[in-house]
Amino acid sequence: MADELNDTSEETWAAATEHAPADAGEDIGGVQRQRDDYYDRLLRKTAEFDNYRKRIERERVQQAEAAAADLIVDLLPIVDNLERALRADAGSEGADAYRRGVELILAQLLETLRKRGVKTIEALGADFDPHVHQAVAYEHAEGRRDGEITEEFSRGYLLGDRLLRPAMVKVAKG
Repeated sequence: MADELNDTSEETWAAATEHAPADAGEDIGGVQRQRDDYYDRLLRKTAEFDNYRKRIERERVQQAEAAAADLIVDLLPIVDNLERALRADAGSEGADAYRRGVELILAQLLETLRKRGVKTIEALGADFDPHVHQAVAYEHAEGRRDGEITEEFSRGYLLGDRLLRPAMVKVAKG
């Protein structure tokens, strides 16, 4: 009987060990697939989060530029009026002091705008560009190129590459 038990134990042990590595291998394979799945999910979520952060930063910068642009657009008529005041003909000495004061204010305002990234659009003598100029008048001018800007009524302004206001100009027609 002891031999029978011993034979049965050996058969049982052999059967158990014969299937154990296969079962363990299948279990390990399943765990590895699950691990790989979790790792792929982690990579995707990390990439999604990085894209989210970049998008939020881009939107924040765009909102800040839009807010600055709105303020600057409101300031531009002040610049126009100061420039018109400087073009006014004044013959008295008091007018000269007034003019000098207006020049200082205008210089200060333009410097403030420049520090904020505002650039003026060069127009006079340039070729008309519908992306940055708005033609408000045309004239037949001898000795001028067709499409050349002959007069600037209001300056145009850019904030970085964004057009705040086109230059209002008169254009030569051939």
